[in-house]
Amino acid sequence: MMKNSISASKASLVFFLYQMISALDVPLDLSQPPTITQQSPKDYIVDPRENIVIQCEAKGKPPPSFSWTRNGTHFDIDKDEQVTMKPNSGTLVINIMNGGKAEAYEGVYQCTARNERGAAISNNIVIRPSRSPLWTKEKLEPNQVREGDSLVLHCRPPVGLPPPIIFWMDNAFQRLPQSERVSQGLNGDLYFSNVQPEDTREDYICYARFNHTQTIQQKQPISVKVFSMDSLNDTIAANLSDTDIYGAKPVTERPPILLTPTGTTSNKVELRGNVLLLECIAAGLPTPVIRWIKEGGELPANRTFFENFKKTLKIIDVSEADSGNYKCIARNILGSTHHVISVTVKAAPYWITAPRNLVLSPGEDGTLICRANGNPKPSISWLANGVPIAIAPEDPSRKVDGDTIIFSAVQERSSAVYQCNASNEYGYLLANAFVNVLAEPPRILTPANKLYQVILDSPALIDCAYFGSPKPEIEWFKGVKGSILRGNEYVFHDNGTLEIPVAQKDSTGTYTCVARNELGKIQNEVQLEVKDPTMIIKQPEYKVIQRYGHVSFECIIKHDSTLIPTVIWLKDNDELPDDERFLVGKDNLTIMNVTDKDDGTYTCIVNTTLDSVSASAVLTVVARPNPPFDLELTGQLERSIELSWIPGDENNSPITSFVIEYEDGLHEPGVWHYQTEVPGSQTTVQLKLSPYVNYSFRVIAVNEIGRSQPSEPSEQYLTKSANPDENPSNVQGIGSEPDNLVITWESLKGFQSNGPGLQYKVSWRQKDVDDEWTSVVVANVSKYIVSGTPTFVPYEIKVQALNDLGYAPEPSEVIGHSGEDLPMVAPGNVQVHVINSTLAKVHWDPVPLKSVRGHLQGYKVYYWKVQSLSRRSKRHIEKKILTFRGNKTFGMLPGLEPYSSYKLNVRVVNGKGEGPASPDRVFKTPEGVPSSPSFLKITNPTLDSLTLEWGSPTHPNGVLISYILKFQPINNTHELGPLVEIRIPANESSLILKNLNYSTRYKFYFNAQTSVGSGSQITEEAVTIMDEAMASRQVDIATQGWFIGLMCAVALLILILLIVCFIRRNKGGKYPVKEKEDAHADPEIQPMKEDDGTFGEYSDAEDHKPLKKGSRTPSDRTVKKEDSDDSLVDYGEGVNGQFNEDGSFIGQYSGKKEKEPAEGNESSEAPSPVNAMNSFV
Repeated sequence: MMKNSISASKASLVFFLYQMISALDVPLDLSQPPTITQQSPKDYIVDPRENIVIQCEAKGKPPPSFSWTRNGTHFDIDKDEQVTMKPNSGTLVINIMNGGKAEAYEGVYQCTARNERGAAISNNIVIRPSRSPLWTKEKLEPNQVREGDSLVLHCRPPVGLPPPIIFWMDNAFQRLPQSERVSQGLNGDLYFSNVQPEDTREDYICYARFNHTQTIQQKQPISVKVFSMDSLNDTIAANLSDTDIYGAKPVTERPPILLTPTGTTSNKVELRGNVLLLECIAAGLPTPVIRWIKEGGELPANRTFFENFKKTLKIIDVSEADSGNYKCIARNILGSTHHVISVTVKAAPYWITAPRNLVLSPGEDGTLICRANGNPKPSISWLANGVPIAIAPEDPSRKVDGDTIIFSAVQERSSAVYQCNASNEYGYLLANAFVNVLAEPPRILTPANKLYQVILDSPALIDCAYFGSPKPEIEWFKGVKGSILRGNEYVFHDNGTLEIPVAQKDSTGTYTCVARNELGKIQNEVQLEVKDPTMIIKQPEYKVIQRYGHVSFECIIKHDSTLIPTVIWLKDNDELPDDERFLVGKDNLTIMNVTDKDDGTYTCIVNTTLDSVSASAVLTVVARPNPPFDLELTGQLERSIELSWIPGDENNSPITSFVIEYEDGLHEPGVWHYQTEVPGSQTTVQLKLSPYVNYSFRVIAVNEIGRSQPSEPSEQYLTKSANPDENPSNVQGIGSEPDNLVITWESLKGFQSNGPGLQYKVSWRQKDVDDEWTSVVVANVSKYIVSGTPTFVPYEIKVQALNDLGYAPEPSEVIGHSGEDLPMVAPGNVQVHVINSTLAKVHWDPVPLKSVRGHLQGYKVYYWKVQSLSRRSKRHIEKKILTFRGNKTFGMLPGLEPYSSYKLNVRVVNGKGEGPASPDRVFKTPEGVPSSPSFLKITNPTLDSLTLEWGSPTHPNGVLISYILKFQPINNTHELGPLVEIRIPANESSLILKNLNYSTRYKFYFNAQTSVGSGSQITEEAVTIMDEAMASRQVDIATQGWFIGLMCAVALLILILLIVCFIRRNKGGKYPVKEKEDAHADPEIQPMKEDDGTFGEYSDAEDHKPLKKGSRTPSDRTVKKEDSDDSLVDYGEGVNGQFNEDGSFIGQYSGKKEKEPAEGNESSEAPSPVNAMNSFV
């Protein structure tokens, strides 16, 4: 969330309102009557131990003189050595600290400031020394009171000035606790609505604090003893014969009665603007509750407060509208009582229109207005220079009309100070206002060329404070020769201020204020600058962070470049904690190792001299929940129990679930097992139990953050023993030898035994044979071996649990088999069908199932390469295996090498192993395309010839019939020339190319062919040498000075061009390099017709591009070609691959991809300077 604070422009508006009030101030260098600027309060209570300072400050021209009256008569300060007046001031200092007594100077003081143009007077200042008298001695009897009765402890503090603050404490200076039952009244008394035995004590002490003198007075301790009904009856019976005084009744409940105020009605008068306090305190048992209403109306909103446990109604800033009847109602379960307080709000006089200073030029008219209100309505009286106007010297220009004085055709002698007094029985108001008759040309008080700065779209207030008599007229202009400003876009205030309600960028400029009256004209220029507003463009965002993590709030701002922002971070509207974990960066706040106390609202405040913006975000610190506690087991039964717990603190992340774990102290002490999980809203669970287990439970709370620590374990609970409820699981029968049957099962866990003495009854019989069950009882094991069984026959098997108390329920039967033996027969009628040069399909007849002697798992095909038909050379035989699961009768053989002789055989497989192999079957693969030549080397460069040498393909894959050589020239701009093709006999290994151009680069493409087609090609580049005579001439030129200078100039020009290109490129320039490369692509990738001797499509997109820089091949220009046998990723599974049920290949087949040949390197001979320069360009 983001909010704007008060901007500087709004502060300017406040200042402007102040200016309007003070717009008639007369410059102090001009003649003017006195004006009181500072005075002491009307009711002035002084500390009797310190000097008394009675303030009276005034201004005027000439500077005024001061005099005082005391109690209505002249106070001659020269006759009292304890009294002095400050220099150039009317302030009195009465020296009390050097022997004077404050009581001797009590009275009503009034100050008069006088010069030749009039006299101003101060308020009547009543001086009274503060008093803090001691408590009068009194004999306090102990208060003995019956339990449940009401009680009032009276404070009765001494009368002080000002009144003291009352509070109750004990001997240890600890405040006595207060509540709805016990509370202090407005008069300082301590009220008990009903007493309880715990109220018995001997140190109820009332204290009175006199703030003015910083003293505290203490009343004697009051003793209270509360008798319970039992002890009270015993006391009465022992000491009195008349037990009817208290009776033998227990503490009885009573309806409310009011302790204060008494009766049913009362009256209250309060003055306007004060705080109204109404109080009702009631006795009763149970303690009554107080409620307040206003009859015929509502309690004023926003000004009503309840204090002292609602016993006090407080209304602030009361007005006449708050007069009325206020009812307090005290209620408990036995009834209610009420009291009505009639409130009348009176008002001391308050201003409606206070008189203001009046500056007139000779011959002008004017008025002084003095209007006030109050209750009762105040009377208005006028004084002139401190003298009642009725007896003041006559002034023909003056006429008094009630609350108004009218002036007509004033002259300089009309200057005076007039006082207006508005008074009623509750107080008075006194205001001074002068009439100053002056003839003055205009003057502008605002400094020249003052700079005003405002934020865009906010109000601009441009000041033109002025003075003149008669009052000048104000006009505004913009710019040096601008026209007068008019229109709705400007507001012209009476004090001369120009307001631009919504300042825009074009509002910036020079503004001229012109003030003129009949005596002259003056102007002033000021400057206005409109600034961009400060904005938070990346506000802090709501964050949820785990405890001990790190969190960062961003506050990225944008502001006017001429303003300097300051960024302040607050936490919960207060300063950040003084903690090194809080790191404030330029535009972020980072909190390291977050803890729970870092929870809260973080605010980023950005301030400039003109505006302020802020944005806030909430940080929520989350953590794993605290562990549950207070685990309790209830409702214990043989097979169930109820567990309950109290959740721990969820740490700001709701608990989603509870995990219940158990420990079996009898079988696995210290090991906890999962029992169940319940939703996070659940705190009880019914748990199922097993017999013969010593249970303990614990609970783990889970929220989004993680799991809590486990709770403390519950108490233990041991269940009774019983028969086993279940039998072993996962019963199997599998022979390990041809003549046995191995029966296995998963044993029951300790708690599943249900009692001591766990054993197993193992039973078996041959399936489909009318045999009886054979059984054996074994100890707590998980395996039993039956010997002497036939090979691979089915058996029915069951395993039953039992303990000392009996058997588990009857177990279910499972089928197992005795041990397997190797298959006896090989597959027959093996046939091979060659599909292409790398793929063949094999067929066979299945073997009889009886001869398998076990579970048929599938067939394995063994095959291997005998020799290559092209080279007639034998090599190491590596057999490959493909496995085909199930009762398959065919399979695919991928990855074969072309033009080779192979053998294969087939075997059946069961769980014991492989059977005998079928007779070997021979098959041959046809020819394929050859691999690329093993190398291509270019040697012996001359002016017009190159020698090419090559090696035959590593894998010819058939009988080679020829080699194909293609080449083409490359110019200095890497453009390709026409392509030439040559067919070379297969038995050749070198070739001399003649009639080539001198000093020319050529690119060569070379591959081999069989009858099937062309193989992959290898590429190389080479350069013929240049003409020796030309080289000599070039060398001679290169050694000439003029040529060297030319080359330096060209190099410098190229450097400048490169810099320009670099700058353009950084600015987004593009260069058509890609288009040029596309235009001169490798011709091998362009489709060509076969009948014109050119090649078809070729996709070697990298290696066949012409070289553009330097050599990329070894220095001997030989391109090495790695051996690249066709890889065989076998189909099937097991060792090499797998086929689908229909024999189709589903394994991975990806022959090794031959590495693309590297590009050839350029000639090792140095090119000429011209060629070098061309290459550089």
